[in-house]
Amino acid sequence: MSEVKLAAETRTEFGKGAARRIRRDNKVPGVLYGHGSEPLHLTLPGHDLLLALRTPNVLISLDIDGKTQELAIPKAVQRDPLKGFLEHVDLLLVKRGEKVTVEIPVVAEGELAPGGNLLEHVLNALPVEAEATHIPEQVTVSVEGLEAGASVHAKDIKLPNGVTLAVDEDAVVLQVLQAQAEEAAEGEGEGEGEEAAEA
Repeated sequence: MSEVKLAAETRTEFGKGAARRIRRDNKVPGVLYGHGSEPLHLTLPGHDLLLALRTPNVLISLDIDGKTQELAIPKAVQRDPLKGFLEHVDLLLVKRGEKVTVEIPVVAEGELAPGGNLLEHVLNALPVEAEATHIPEQVTVSVEGLEAGASVHAKDIKLPNGVTLAVDEDAVVLQVLQAQAEEAAEGEGEGEGEEAAEA
């Protein structure tokens, strides 16, 4: 898992006007909280933060005012709904060796069985518990050869060492749906010609 270093400054100005001024300087207002400590209001470098957030659950090493070093993971990110720029970020304070509950993206690989079936992501991200400094970037699930009606449950997904499910093990993560157009075609032509074509 990647660790990204960011220089952060504590901020003392609050409200919409202050936030607008921060964003005009290509910076992002944020809050660091956790471990029962008082929330710490920060200003973070906009471009560097945007790049860091491309990695889900990125571990951020914060250099605060050049004095304090803290580790954090992103907990909530607010973006402008139209322009997509970062408006605000909530960071969760973590310690090395500490377990945290996060959601990691589920990536499907492989080809479904022939027949134009569709793969539905019931859960786009899998809730897991992992050490803060060893959060997997994603989990990969093979859907090779799965047919309509098949599903992949949380318990079927192989997790890295030290990572455990934080969701019911019987929760459906992926399922294969039968294409509706295919259903009609199959009902009409189940004759000898079709079997011969398959042979």
